[in-house]
Amino acid sequence: MTLGPDTLGQEQRDRLIGRIAGARPGPLLVATAGLHGNEPGGIAALERVCRALEGRRQLVRGEFLALAGNLAALARGERAIDRDLNRHFRPERIVALRNGHPPDPAIREDRELVELLRAIDPALERARGEAYFVDLHTTSGKSAAFATVGDTLRNREFAQHFRSPIILGLEEHIEGTLLEYLNGLGYITMGFEGGRHQDPASVDLLEAGMWVALAASGVLSDEGAIAEVAESHRLLDRNRRGLPRVFEVRYRHPVQPEDRFEMAPGYASFQRLTEGEVVAGDRSGQIRAPVPGRILMPLYQTQGDDGFFVIREFSPFWLTVSRVLRHTRAEQLLRILPGIRRHPTQADTLVIDVRVARFLALQIFHLLGYRKQKQVGRVLLMSRRKESRKS
Repeated sequence: MTLGPDTLGQEQRDRLIGRIAGARPGPLLVATAGLHGNEPGGIAALERVCRALEGRRQLVRGEFLALAGNLAALARGERAIDRDLNRHFRPERIVALRNGHPPDPAIREDRELVELLRAIDPALERARGEAYFVDLHTTSGKSAAFATVGDTLRNREFAQHFRSPIILGLEEHIEGTLLEYLNGLGYITMGFEGGRHQDPASVDLLEAGMWVALAASGVLSDEGAIAEVAESHRLLDRNRRGLPRVFEVRYRHPVQPEDRFEMAPGYASFQRLTEGEVVAGDRSGQIRAPVPGRILMPLYQTQGDDGFFVIREFSPFWLTVSRVLRHTRAEQLLRILPGIRRHPTQADTLVIDVRVARFLALQIFHLLGYRKQKQVGRVLLMSRRKESRKS
């Protein structure tokens, strides 16, 4: 069910950064920015791209739609007003709102969620080809640009067009994101981080990411005729500074306001960490890196619930192994092992007896896409993203 008619006309127009409809049918690419109000760089990048495309509609196939996220938070320059909008796209809440439950007046992000979905729904109804979603962000600490994808083969295939590092497993560590919701519907999704909030170069990198996305999705019918695409590839390649192409998340450090979390100064994303290194502190004392690797997105702002992540390189060899295993449906072999069964109502979830899990190499499950895990009593639930549907 789509959401009802727009009753906030001016706000809806402000949310629309641009819409470029091609003369020929083709894919749909929806780009969002500013889901966090202290990250306006993505808005500026999308405005640049829309202006540049206006006079070149003949090169566009399908549709490109650019939308602003949390308008109220953007107006204040704050990450969120009442709730983190990019943790608010929970299926049960969306179902309630789509079924006529009014937005909670005490939660501004309820209204933002409704308005954003109201802008996306008609585009999906119009779409006659594949649908892609790219969500633009920046970070509170220094960082090279990077892409984040839910671990499906088609998401990975899309992200491989980008010369920035790709992070696997990040989306599986965070609940309630816009991309998690859309990926669950079967669409191809990718997050793109452009660097530090205050760095003017972040806008350039986000713009470059969008030109690559337009080409990779097929919205640009002749990418060779668009000089910005080739230059964007070069810019992202230089920005990567020799970093490996693919990483996976090993650890997330969650934080709450009452923790009084404070990151140690001087850390930048992709900086190497040793196991036991003191990286932050909170009201309980020092916080040490639990595993070796590289730090990602150290938190240098007051709002946010991710203190930092630890990532490690994911070899291209294992990417190939993972693809082969999934194409051959090797996960069916897991279900014949004792202590492992398919969830009765969730097709992409395995139920594993914790006594068995202790003796299993969980990396095998990761290769098959099962990256999200949750212990419930005596069982471990391991879930994977729904594989994107083909149009």
